Order: sequence, then C-alpha cells, then structure tokens
Amino acid sequence: NPMSSAIIRTTFGFDETFFDGLLPQLKTSVEIKTRDKIFIFLTLISSQFMEHFSKSEINAMERIFRLNLINSCTGYKSANLIGTSSNEGILNLAVFSSITHLGSDPSLLSFIVRPTIVPRDTYRNIISNHYFTVNHIHVDDIEEAHHTSARYPYKISEFDVTKFETEYLNNFPAPYVKSSKIKLGCKYLNKYEIKENETILIVAEINDIYFEKNILNDDGYLQLDKAETVAINGLDGYALPTLLNRFKYAKPKK
Repeated sequence: NPMSSAIIRTTFGFDETFFDGLLPQLKTSVEIKTRDKIFIFLTLISSQFMEHFSKSEINAMERIFRLNLINSCTGYKSANLIGTSSNEGILNLAVFSSITHLGSDPSLLSFIVRPTIVPRDTYRNIISNHYFTVNHIHVDDIEEAHHTSARYPYKISEFDVTKFETEYLNNFPAPYVKSSKIKLGCKYLNKYEIKENETILIVAEINDIYFEKNILNDDGYLQLDKAETVAINGLDGYALPTLLNRFKYAKPKK
C-alpha cells in the first residue's frame, strides 16, 4: 500500500523493504503472516499520532462533548472578572474568557455576550450606565472566580457570595476586585450583532489601568506571569502561563 509505506517511511524512517530484508529468514507462511502483522501494526500506530473530526462528525456530537471541544480547540483565552453596577446600585461580578485587545490608539478592547439566551446582568448594566471594570484573575482566586458563572438572581451580588472584595478607585462608578493584580476601568462605546450565532460584540475604551509596580517592564510591557494572572482553557480549565521569551519586531529575512 503506497499510503501505508509513506506513513511508515515518514514516521519511523523505514518502509516495507525493511521487512523484505528479513524474508530470507522467514521460512514458513506463519512467519510471513507475522511480518504482515508487524507492518499493519506499525501502520495503525502511525495513524494514532493525530486524531481528526470532520464537520459532519462535529455536528453529530453529543452537545456537552462538542461544547467542550470547540471551546478548547482555539487555544488559551484571557481570564477576567467584569465588575458592573446596576442603576439600583446592585453590584455584579462575572467571569469572562472572551476579552481581547482591539487596538492601542485609541485604547480599545472587546468581548462577547449572549443576552438573547438568558438574562445577562453584565450586559444590562453596561448598556444602562456604560462603565465597567476588567480584573485579571489571580492564581489564588480561580475557584471563587469560576463560581461567579453561577446563575444567581438579579438582586444577589456575586461579591456577597464569594470572597471577593470591592474596591473603588478615583471615583470610577464600577467596582474593581481588590485582590486583582491588574485591573482596567472601561467605558462602553458600541455593540455589534453577530448574526451567525446571535451574540453581541461589545467594544469599549480603556480609561484607567492599575497594576503592581514590579509587573511593568521598562518598555511598557506588562509581564503577566509576575502578576500570576491565569488563562482559561475551554469553559472550566484554568492554567498559569509562564513567559518563555520575547522577540524583536519581526522583519523579512534577507
């Protein structure tokens, strides 16, 4: 089989001719069958190095399995707590893994909400008063941070059912998380409907940045592993990244 030969040759550095060299020593049909079994065995092994799901297989998957697969296959995501306040003064705190950098001049970020499925207190509060905070999740806070994803009634604040403490800085109207090592004060700018899955992209400006002094490098780079900021893998996996290296601005090779 040409395909099998290619797999064996690429993976192990030899092909079926390796076994042909052994044929003088194989005197019986039993031994030849053994040779065939070895070749088949190696072919099967080589096929196990990478699994594959097709679109039809993904669509046919059990819902939770597909949910976990698709949420984890795109890689690590940022782990943040968004703090808001309602017009009635009820505080809300929710874990988000979709917050991304959108631009540095002006300083913008974005994140995804799905308000059409169930009531979303974070979305409602931001649309109402436009201000919110983004708080990095510290490694010691992951269990409590994950608990903020529980669906509490509107009038119950996550600050009251977790160990997180509020912190108000420079008269900003939304609450920060006191234990967070890096926190942002943001103002809502716009929203965009994503029709393909009925979600909404929120765009906001970063007005304030707070951090511990040792986290900031001389060139303005916030080294997140010094803050012990965690990342999210999928829906419920928390990881602690470590900086491997930094590289200069990439230019075409000469």
